[in-house]
Amino acid sequence: MIERFLGIEHVTNTNALSLKQAMENLFSKLGLSISILQGQGYDGASNMQGEFNGLKTLILKENPCAYYVYCFAHQFQLVLVAVAK
Repeated sequence: MIERFLGIEHVTNTNALSLKQAMENLFSKLGLSISILQGQGYDGASNMQGEFNGLKTLILKENPCAYYVYCFAHQFQLVLVAVAK
């Protein structure tokens, strides 16, 4: 599998619904759809991986094949910052 950076979207609200809308807007600009998404990777924030209302869950409702993995790179970065301080 190949990961690709698609872009950055500015959001004023970081709740799961707003983040999903921002993703849909970006995908739409690029001629893509969440229905073809194959993977998701987020940090441990509840708005991202929340079991009932997280972004992961909202996307899985629309596309059950969008496999979710916890982003260990983010966790590693947090440790490095803490150690550096």
